[in-house]
Amino acid sequence: MAVAAVHVLVFPWPLQGHINTFVPFSAALVDSGVHVTFLHTDHNLRRARCTAAPPPRLRYMSIPDGLPEDHPRSVGDISTLMESMWTTGSAAYRALLLSLSSSSSSTGRGVGAGEPFPPVTCVVADGIMNFAIDIAEELGVPALAFRTASANSFSVYLAVPRLLELGETPLPADDPVRGVPGMEGFLRRRDLPRLAPAAAAGHRPTEGEGETAAGVHPFLLTVAKGIADCGRARALVLNTAASLEGPALARIATHMRDVFAIGPLHAMAPPAPPAGSLWREDDGCVAWLDGHADRSVVYVSLGSLAHISRVEFTEFLSGLLATGYPFLWVLRPDMVVGGAAEDDEAAAALRRAVVDGKVRVVEWAPQRDVLRHRAVGCFLTHSGWNSTMESVVEGVPMVCWPFFADQHINSRFVEAVWRVGLDMKDACDRAMVRSMVTEAMESGEIRQSVQALAERVRRDVAAGGSSETRVQAAPQFHHRAQLHHVPWPESGLRIRITVTSGIKSEYFFFLVSGDFRQLISFNYLRNTC
Repeated sequence: MAVAAVHVLVFPWPLQGHINTFVPFSAALVDSGVHVTFLHTDHNLRRARCTAAPPPRLRYMSIPDGLPEDHPRSVGDISTLMESMWTTGSAAYRALLLSLSSSSSSTGRGVGAGEPFPPVTCVVADGIMNFAIDIAEELGVPALAFRTASANSFSVYLAVPRLLELGETPLPADDPVRGVPGMEGFLRRRDLPRLAPAAAAGHRPTEGEGETAAGVHPFLLTVAKGIADCGRARALVLNTAASLEGPALARIATHMRDVFAIGPLHAMAPPAPPAGSLWREDDGCVAWLDGHADRSVVYVSLGSLAHISRVEFTEFLSGLLATGYPFLWVLRPDMVVGGAAEDDEAAAALRRAVVDGKVRVVEWAPQRDVLRHRAVGCFLTHSGWNSTMESVVEGVPMVCWPFFADQHINSRFVEAVWRVGLDMKDACDRAMVRSMVTEAMESGEIRQSVQALAERVRRDVAAGGSSETRVQAAPQFHHRAQLHHVPWPESGLRIRITVTSGIKSEYFFFLVSGDFRQLISFNYLRNTC
């Protein structure tokens, strides 16, 4: 029988960090010959400013998120966004998926929708949106959960019931945590996931959340439940590598039907297609870096969600200036709460430094290009998972100032486990900023550690590495396929495909990786044979 074309609908949670992970994932799928529909929200597709046509087999479509166009969709509004996506968004998603999975299609709001696409055969949805997985399965479309955070943070969320039993709840304290398997020797209560103050203040408990349990904000309990519910998906996909998070991956595997570590994706995928960034990148960053000596510049970016007070702005700025190193600072227009006063001393000092050429301030930067630049000596970061991996891959030491959620766990691993940077959580004063940035810039030990870790991760993504074996180019579709049926618990039927080309026989893999492509192809055929 002929094997039908594979068409994957990918659906990220509509925030920049999540989109950043799904973009190279989609590019890898397209590069392997798969059709991909990238599902944005209407608001984000407009913000992405996509003017260039996407490559063949890729299109962008969108659904409403249910919020007014002028809604800020900031960290303090995450609860509102979730409520709206679970109602308006889920209804629109169901209608769209029903249409796309029932017949070939070429219509829809978005970009690149002119070419006819085959019916959707698989959904890969952000693990935050379990409704997207449940709806897909209800409609007969196999669904996989893709979590964009670290495997270590996923493992911590899985341990929340045990943490509650032990009374080990998130606090800015150094009390040891014993309730997370494999992390007993170094995890502290201050390293557990916490909400940003704005998100905590803005959260309204949903039905079933109840009151705060043992000091844990109900929103985090909801997140922990969502993590456990990822086990309902056909597989869990994580953007990570065995050399970074092997022990956590092994623990997670006991809770999920399948786990696939396929990262760091940005180091393996072809150049990203358009419609990925919601912020306009400053094209002058790299040229400015060209004018500086090797490892002489501090790169500062706290991501797309973090907010700082005017006091924190002043402390960061004063500490950075005190190091004597030039720095490139990503300072979003909405980042300083209340705005930075134009007439205060800190703002005046910043303007002088910019005029002198010691500092460059931008609203958004092409981060991967910046981190791989020879002039960058360290990265002052919020410890988001994308930023952490990008820094590791480029061998750049980090100073971590986590803002919320999994970032607290990532920063602890940076300092205490991988020893590739310093953890500055729960503090922000100029003396500490100066001290830690200077140490990260000048420590040969930290630089040696991060370069050694970078080499291990590069082996993971190189030919034959643990991640590369799961992110290979798709085979030629003209191969002849033979179907073999073997039992598959909980799914009724597992279909193995053997491909014969000349004298060579091999498993027929459709998508990004060996087992991962195999899984999606199996699920599709199981529903169509």
